[in-house]
Amino acid sequence: MLVERGLGVMNVELVSEAYAIAANYLRRSGAIADTLVTDEHLLGIIVKLLHQGEFNKIRLANKAIARFEAETGARAVA
Repeated sequence: MLVERGLGVMNVELVSEAYAIAANYLRRSGAIADTLVTDEHLLGIIVKLLHQGEFNKIRLANKAIARFEAETGARAVA
């Protein structure tokens, strides 16, 4: 799936790890459904951030969470 999107092989692990971190947080906060299905919107955000030059998985996940919440109006439950 990620290779089809034009990502290089060495970036697949980075995207996968950042997605796992962000999705775990968003599932726990109730912003996305607790399923095994990939949230395409979140994945798209992470890919865009990667193409913009962010290569640190923690910053990538945090920025993706912030952007996802801003775009969807989701709120984290404390």
